[in-house]
Amino acid sequence: MASSAIASSSTPFINKKDVGLSALSSQPSFSIHTGRKRVPKKIVSVMTPQQTERKPATTGSVKTGMTMTEKILAKASDKPEVSPGDNVWVNVDVLMTHDVCGPGSIGIFKKEFGQNAKVWDREKLVIIPDHYIFTTDERANRNVDILRDFCTEQNIKYFYDIKDLGNFHANPDYKGVCHVALAQEGHCRPGEVLLGTDSHTCTAGAFGQFATGIGNTDAGFVLGTGKILLKVPPTLRFVMDGEMPDYLLAKDLILQIIGEISVAGATYKAMEFVGSTVESLTMEERMTLCNMVVEAGGKNGIIPADKTTYDYLEGRTSVPYEPVYSDEGARYLKEYRFDVSKLEPLVAKPHSPDNRALARECKDVKIDRVYIGSCTGGKTEDFMAAAKVFLASGKKVKVPTFLVPATQKVWMDVYSLPVPGSGGKTCSQIFEEAGCDTPASPSCGACLGGPKDTYARMNEAQVCVSTTNRNFPGRMGHREGQIYLASPYTAAASALTGYVTDPREFLQ
Repeated sequence: MASSAIASSSTPFINKKDVGLSALSSQPSFSIHTGRKRVPKKIVSVMTPQQTERKPATTGSVKTGMTMTEKILAKASDKPEVSPGDNVWVNVDVLMTHDVCGPGSIGIFKKEFGQNAKVWDREKLVIIPDHYIFTTDERANRNVDILRDFCTEQNIKYFYDIKDLGNFHANPDYKGVCHVALAQEGHCRPGEVLLGTDSHTCTAGAFGQFATGIGNTDAGFVLGTGKILLKVPPTLRFVMDGEMPDYLLAKDLILQIIGEISVAGATYKAMEFVGSTVESLTMEERMTLCNMVVEAGGKNGIIPADKTTYDYLEGRTSVPYEPVYSDEGARYLKEYRFDVSKLEPLVAKPHSPDNRALARECKDVKIDRVYIGSCTGGKTEDFMAAAKVFLASGKKVKVPTFLVPATQKVWMDVYSLPVPGSGGKTCSQIFEEAGCDTPASPSCGACLGGPKDTYARMNEAQVCVSTTNRNFPGRMGHREGQIYLASPYTAAASALTGYVTDPREFLQ
């Protein structure tokens, strides 16, 4: 087994209250001069009066070590410290919503705060159409119209609009998948609280911030107040060490973890990722790791900020930020350790993300299609990884292979950045030579099915290897479709053979 679980000696959690202390005076006696009479006085003891609430800053009591998540929530709730289980009112730094949940959140906001109410801060709200965009479905199109009207009414600064559905290039403000766009546009910053009306908002935890998904009702309240009531989650710590084999990607790491703890193993818990392997990951790979913590039931995923984080943020944001790090004495519910050098390429078989299997164990599974895209597997480096496999093989794909860049920037990278070792060829050229479909307009695409005319939607009961994040029945369209979740390496290798394939067949 390439991993082990170690229960923390400090669990279960205890909410420790400050204890009143008594101190014996080190002075045996002293004299008080009152006129001519000398009165001897002796202090026996001094007892600190009991208080219902005592602040460490004024009493000098010892603070309990906190995790990154606890520190962020303590700061955001104006408290010196918090403990797992505490309910705290948190000040929100950024709220994101999109075309699927935005209209509902707006409706609740107007109902509860009034038709003419103003949002708490027009510069802290980010609205990104991305889910059901390139479709003729009237209700889906109406959702984007509702967002546009609201942003005009509220003078929202960060609205990434799209009007011309026939040519996404004609919409310079349009970005694409919200979780990737949030990072690219500088809305993800260490030490902050970022909420979004999408479960994969946890992706932003890669930047060392508290990021989690919320529902429309909570979002409606945040729109009006900038606050939310949160329960402080306990933290699971994942220590990943060892040199990352050149046939593995972050998708394999998170599939290993979910397979280890199950889809309920981190329910309402923070998942903190540390170790030499994590430190070696790029920002996009860290985003992949944090992206799927919700598939384990996690409240949030988080990675300590470092030079890699700061280099990525350089030029993307001018907003000052303050990173936080877990204390040496922080309390963890459980700690898991992995030797990454011993791991192999993985897949999650239908119909659950924790249905883990080695890719090589599924070599007899015949597939009908491959899908590369989404917030999990549609970033620039994901397409670079797929192109690397196609380039190494020199062969053509044997099944339809759909490519959906997450954002406009990713789409441009696919067509402009040279793939290392290719002699200057771009991903798009390599994909074309391999017989893949032409890269589609950036959006969430078929990751969550969508209207019937959504590009690459599974409208038949087919078997698909996908770089997305969920493989529940009906997730990508047809209820009888079978989805094998995999890394871009494994997805590309499978496209070349027509079967679920270990990428080592082409990369070694």
